[in-house]
Amino acid sequence: MPLILDSSSESSNQSEADGREELRRVHHEADVVIVGAGVLGSALAVALADQERSVILLEKSLKEPDRIVGELLQPGGYEALIKLGLRQTLEGIDAIPVTGYTVLYYDESVAIPYPANATQEAGSGAEKSAKPSTPEGRSFHHGRFVSRLRAAALAHPNISVFETEATSLIKSTHTDQILGVESLTGKTENDYYFGSLTVVCDGYASKFRRPYIHHTPQVKSKFWGLELIDCPLPTPHHGIVVLGKDSPVLLYQIGTHETRILVDVPEGLPSTSTANGGIKGHLGKVVLPSLPPMVQPSFKVALEKGALRSMPNSFLPPTMNKTRGLAILGDALNMRHPLTGGGMSVALNDVVLISELLSPENVPELSDTALVLEQFRIFHWRRKALTSIINILAMALYSLFAANDWQLKYLQKGCFRYFQLGGKRIEEPVGLLGALIRRPFVLLYHFFSVALWSIWILIQENGLLLLPLSLIQGLLVFWKACVVIFPYIFAELRS
Repeated sequence: MPLILDSSSESSNQSEADGREELRRVHHEADVVIVGAGVLGSALAVALADQERSVILLEKSLKEPDRIVGELLQPGGYEALIKLGLRQTLEGIDAIPVTGYTVLYYDESVAIPYPANATQEAGSGAEKSAKPSTPEGRSFHHGRFVSRLRAAALAHPNISVFETEATSLIKSTHTDQILGVESLTGKTENDYYFGSLTVVCDGYASKFRRPYIHHTPQVKSKFWGLELIDCPLPTPHHGIVVLGKDSPVLLYQIGTHETRILVDVPEGLPSTSTANGGIKGHLGKVVLPSLPPMVQPSFKVALEKGALRSMPNSFLPPTMNKTRGLAILGDALNMRHPLTGGGMSVALNDVVLISELLSPENVPELSDTALVLEQFRIFHWRRKALTSIINILAMALYSLFAANDWQLKYLQKGCFRYFQLGGKRIEEPVGLLGALIRRPFVLLYHFFSVALWSIWILIQENGLLLLPLSLIQGLLVFWKACVVIFPYIFAELRS
């Protein structure tokens, strides 16, 4: 008799699953419609589908993406991936372990490994045992990782993936509630997809952001990227940050033979003018001589091949989702300078938090839009324990590393000398950067410690006779530190 009951239950469950699949495939109806099958969209689709939600995932093109950012996953993001049960998406893509950073400052360097005592708990059972004993990130070809995440979504019985271009949101004729998405398949066929919740995560150039988010992305520079082949690095398995008189340069290995170099180029540099050879002239005349000697041959070869690509470096503070039936997430919602490689870690930790808040235990029916909005209000503030750190740190560090006046130059020097002191002066800052430490006041403590250390360096360099001048200059340096960080703090508090 129990066998008959089990068989009946299994048959009933299968029939229900088949019915929901038919609703998605034929009628284009689901619990959730997700626009954008990037890192966040694909991971969120799997996380919600694992909770027995019916999910429709829309993507304009399912070809492997080819982009020059989103290639370094910090340890805190790696742990989030493990929590989501998606660790296997990093297998078979030639991903490289990342164990820390090395900062090069003119002819000096300091290695900054991820601290073992800052790691967070992640996963359980077999997944937890697979987690390295010390924190590690991963770097890889972005497209390969996204393709593996999409494959996980395609294989899930509760997800239907459609290759179609979302063109507009469908609103209720009686309220402002979002009911779904209108899309264009091919060049002429209009499709309509309906869900209790529509999630937009269509990236940094989101077409849906403007009516719902009052902030506009700020772009002050671009990352210009090249792929270096068989390039030796000063410290294996480390992200390399090159500082000097010009904007920062970032290097990290993305495959057995490939290394990514990203060169920050602010807008309007005279060295990028047509008369000076444009961006290629800037890279050859200004950037090449500043790189470590071991890197220069590979950089020169890559530059001669001319396979240059760029991405805007944007800042967009987060905004609370307040529209019934709609959530905007990922880079469509919140961006920071990619210098610190925090974007994917933010995205994956957001997925962990959202899947918890929207779980059937907390939200039995996603059609309860008032409850869903309340959960997204909680999400907005709870995510700040991590994202406010990543956002503020990325923008503040970029200001110091791209120093363009004497006060910022002293702060840049003070930051490097502070790292050289070792101990918690490198362990905690890199723990913040690696999305491992989630205490915003730790960031404030170290930022202003760097400011005070910079002033002490200034006083030492000027000497005792110039102490009155040093005190005035020190106040200007401290004021500059406040000018750098407080606008980003206020942006987090206002949003």
